[in-house]
Amino acid sequence: MGREPADRLAALASTDHDLVILVNEADNSIGRLDKIEAHRRGSLHRALSVLVADDDGRLLLQKRAAGKYHSGGLWTNACCSHPRPGEAVTAAASRRLAEEMGFSCALSPMFTARYRSPVSNGLIENEIVHVFGGRSDRSPSPDRAEVEDWRFDSLAAIDADVAAAPARYSVWFRKYLLDYRAHFVGTLGLA
Repeated sequence: MGREPADRLAALASTDHDLVILVNEADNSIGRLDKIEAHRRGSLHRALSVLVADDDGRLLLQKRAAGKYHSGGLWTNACCSHPRPGEAVTAAASRRLAEEMGFSCALSPMFTARYRSPVSNGLIENEIVHVFGGRSDRSPSPDRAEVEDWRFDSLAAIDADVAAAPARYSVWFRKYLLDYRAHFVGTLGLA
């Protein structure tokens, strides 16, 4: 018999004490809070996302592990996370790509997104997200606690799948596709 979401969050909170950086609307640091508690409260905090394309113009997607504290089992971009207090966002993006997907590549800032949305387990994403892009043809070797599956896919195929089954994708990734499409084409060279 599976545990209730609140029980699962309590278990995660007892073992996951990462702090997120609370920010104001100008992305200035105003404090720190436990990651799970920040998502319970819907507190505005700093985050990062990484988009990676291969030389064939395909985007790397990961399927989040089912056991993630929210949005488990959903397809999304190469990796997402939060910088640690005192850690530069660029360094955090490189660190998390290596930790989650098992490879590194040069990353460049692409855009900054602001969104607030409910996600699974009664949590709320309320983030200013620094989004980075890079290129790599390397096959990922993901951390299975973070990533259930991965694939490279064309933007056209991703668009068709998102249109057919939007609930299979993370809310932030759908926002990136809708609101920041020019960066996928211009910065990453996707068609």
